[in-house]
Amino acid sequence: MAQQFVKAEIKGDKVVVFLKPTCPYCVMAEDVLSNYNFKPGHLKCINISEHSEMNAIQDYLLELTGARTVPRVFIGENCIGGGSDVEALHKSGKLEGMLKSIGALQ
Repeated sequence: MAQQFVKAEIKGDKVVVFLKPTCPYCVMAEDVLSNYNFKPGHLKCINISEHSEMNAIQDYLLELTGARTVPRVFIGENCIGGGSDVEALHKSGKLEGMLKSIGALQ
């Protein structure tokens, strides 16, 4: 179930952030992404702490990305890492190009 949930969420040309709202790195990722003007439906933040299968989701994220921690940020089906990774990509200017490449920005 958790595997199907994650796969369904990251499918397509959008940015998906699996997060917990009390996590400072999750807040960091959301803050960085708030600098961009996304097309409607191209940014989705999923609070896994409210999900009944939170642990199974994190276990599958570990299998899929090599890390169980949140946030896990996906551009399309590719995980770009966590909060620090997103911030570094933003500061280097690479994040905007990645978002444009999937047509996520207005």
